[in-house]
Amino acid sequence: MEKPVLVVLAAGMGSRYGGLKQMDAVGEHGQSIIDYSIYDARRAGFETVVFVIKKEMEAGFRQAVGDRISRGVQVRYAFQSLDDLPAGFAVPDGRVKPWGTTHAVLAARNAVNGPFAVINADDYYGPEAFRMIYDYLSSHPDTQEAYQYAMVGYRLGNTVTEHGSVARGVCEVDGGGFLRDIVERTCIEKDGADARFSVDGGASWQPLSGGTPVSMNFWGFQHSFLEEAEQAFPRFLERILSENPEKGEFYLPSLVSELLERKKAQVKVLTCGEKWFGVTYREDKPSVVNALREKTASGQYPENLWDS
Repeated sequence: MEKPVLVVLAAGMGSRYGGLKQMDAVGEHGQSIIDYSIYDARRAGFETVVFVIKKEMEAGFRQAVGDRISRGVQVRYAFQSLDDLPAGFAVPDGRVKPWGTTHAVLAARNAVNGPFAVINADDYYGPEAFRMIYDYLSSHPDTQEAYQYAMVGYRLGNTVTEHGSVARGVCEVDGGGFLRDIVERTCIEKDGADARFSVDGGASWQPLSGGTPVSMNFWGFQHSFLEEAEQAFPRFLERILSENPEKGEFYLPSLVSELLERKKAQVKVLTCGEKWFGVTYREDKPSVVNALREKTASGQYPENLWDS
């Protein structure tokens, strides 16, 4: 069985944040959040990282991130492009938005040969999360009954920001710890110890408990997921090109939900007690810097990750 690799989704330019947040330094020696994620991944057993970026980012990304991280792990690159489409499809007029996270994962299809985990570039997940998902992927190959996937689940209250809304996959988990359903909520706000979400642009709100399990887009898949994504992407395009050709996106939870409904996959929810840190908004950065400074002072990380 192939060792799991880590796929990092880093093609987004961070429109809400106001810059290329994947490269923004949050550590004392120029480390970005990606550095801490890869450091935790390496300690968990990952030896290869695939960065999904835009081709036009390559030189800057290599210089600011990739060359440094390559001192600790093998680094590969994959490029997400709007015109990477199945035969018979073309980019519609006016489309500039990427096709979504499933399409981003598909961009890595030639760099992944076995099981793989997927993370966002701008989220801090914590070492516990990487240990759990590496161990699960290493010991749970697909069976004849179903694909064997995993998801790191966080408490919603540990994943919201003080500075605006966030998108989270709100999960329903069965008694055995397997994902029953996931709904992408694109407008969630902190509400005291809990949260609330809106589906109409803030005109109305519905409450969500801070203990609700949510996805932070930290998934574990076998290679079968790439095969299913290749088959599902044309179906998505056929629908979205008539419904919302300029902005429709193919999110990972959408395909996972489809496979659950068809009983082709089961997804183990690996419950994680870590607190999320991220830079959804520029105002989030000081709290991330302080949190990582404290973790370094406590010995969780060395001062210079890649010279240690």
